[in-house]
Amino acid sequence: MSRVVLEGLEFHAHHGVYETEAVLGARFVVDVELHYPFADLSDDLSEAVNYAAVYQTVQEEVTQQRHQLIEVLSARIARRLLRDQPRLLRVLVRVHKPFAPLPGVFRDVYAELGLSREDMT
Repeated sequence: MSRVVLEGLEFHAHHGVYETEAVLGARFVVDVELHYPFADLSDDLSEAVNYAAVYQTVQEEVTQQRHQLIEVLSARIARRLLRDQPRLLRVLVRVHKPFAPLPGVFRDVYAELGLSREDMT
């Protein structure tokens, strides 16, 4: 299966369990893999998945509503992309929370969800 990847989409948002996260917010990074057949596409955007529309969807889901869990945020993004982009067969969404309030040294925390159109039925 062919795929297009939008990697490293960064947003300031207010997700998290703690009240300080709700007040101060933090940086969240989202990666999205868009799986759809494009080996035989013509060079016409109407036959493809519009990356600008995908970006807009991710931005809205990350910044317009607060969630306690990044797992829930990744699922909302995945489901909306499959709903809004009919050419997609499958998506993989990663929501990174690089400044999660953990009591130790770490590089990253992320939730990853792969969802196919078949999973939506």
